[in-house]
Amino acid sequence: MRLRELRIQKGLTQQRIALELNMSQNSVSRYENGERQADYATLIQIADYFNVSVDYLLERTENPTFLP
Repeated sequence: MRLRELRIQKGLTQQRIALELNMSQNSVSRYENGERQADYATLIQIADYFNVSVDYLLERTENPTFLP
């Protein structure tokens, strides 16, 4: 998942994202390290937060925007 890449590009900490998305910093860390997979609702929440598609977040496309 591109969570770490997106977070660093925006200059955000794991703690900041955790607070914004109402989850623990530990969860953010585990998502970034691939130790845990986000459920559908969390994937959508993260994608919406960064304004990217879920496919981009999951590295299924290089295009971060939503397809028409």
